[in-house]
Amino acid sequence: MRFLVDECTGLVVARWLRSAGHEVFSVYDHARGATDAFLIGKAVHEGWIIVTNDKDFGEMIFRGGYRPHGVILLRLDDERSPNKIAVLKALLETYGEQIRGRFVVVTEDRARFTPIP
Repeated sequence: MRFLVDECTGLVVARWLRSAGHEVFSVYDHARGATDAFLIGKAVHEGWIIVTNDKDFGEMIFRGGYRPHGVILLRLDDERSPNKIAVLKALLETYGEQIRGRFVVVTEDRARFTPIP
């Protein structure tokens, strides 16, 4: 899968996804300080699934009309990288391709899938 990992989600998560065989665009590495509008535009035009902790992407999609290939919004009590990785690993192993075309809100104990209009 192709993931655009937001700066707030972190470099460690981006490296883990890459080591797991995914194609990754790390905002931390390649576009530090980029606006959300730039990032969602990049995701739409280049086919990336956004991985973020930033709730603003939901607003941009459901009110602003952007249509990325998918979004994983991490809403975690424990924001440390090992927990983010554990939650993402479980999500990908359990749901895999079901993430495409959906806005997925993930916590430590559940995932909620909403189709991107």
